[in-house]
Amino acid sequence: MRPVRALRRAARREWGPLSAAVRAALTADRLWAIPMTVAAVCLTALLHALQQYSWGLGVVHGLGAVQAEDPLPLSLLRTPLSLFVPAPDLPVWGALAQILVVFGTAEICLGRWRTLLIAYVATLSGTLYARIGVALGPDGLFGLPASDARIVDTGPSAAVVGLAVYLCYLYRARFTGALVVAAMVAEVVLKNNLAGKEHLVAIAAVLVLCAYTARRDRPRDQESRPGSGTRSGAPPIRSSNLRRGPTQRTSW
Repeated sequence: MRPVRALRRAARREWGPLSAAVRAALTADRLWAIPMTVAAVCLTALLHALQQYSWGLGVVHGLGAVQAEDPLPLSLLRTPLSLFVPAPDLPVWGALAQILVVFGTAEICLGRWRTLLIAYVATLSGTLYARIGVALGPDGLFGLPASDARIVDTGPSAAVVGLAVYLCYLYRARFTGALVVAAMVAEVVLKNNLAGKEHLVAIAAVLVLCAYTARRDRPRDQESRPGSGTRSGAPPIRSSNLRRGPTQRTSW
């Protein structure tokens, strides 16, 4: 029983804060807690359904398919919708489940716009890498063969991986974050395809965001500690006064 208890404690430390936040939001508001995620799932399902028809495939490709051989302005214009265009040759339920779980968790824990920003940064970084890699050629260290210029980008998977890594950083789920990174490295080693390399680039871009977040939040953490900003080690003195006039401001 001791190994089981140890495993439970480890799982509680790893996922406890994150699961508590998600559970509280879903208990209070149910699906109203993740309206953006529900819309993203419906949009992805709709785009998948359209791809089953010859006319629909052309429409989806024209609006949301990004390739390295496309002009850059056109790729940038298509990139936002490309987040929700699933690969036509893969089971769509996998993409829908990933969006529902990861996007939903991120929407609850990060907010709608922050979730979309991180997802877009992750996807755009992979898109730009594909163009640079093809330009470098197969002989370069990070180069790609010319044939990769005609491969459609990863769709929602790069955004999902990026959001998962950011959530793991924010909630200190270090083992899970390391597992996600290791899985993406294994994908490149075993398959060595464009999608796997774009996933690694997306992770690198999100790690830069994590470093920026840590640097931005460090002064706040220092200010919140007792004795910060004072030589004597006493907490900062608030400028409130018992005789507060109508025009007097409070600095806290």
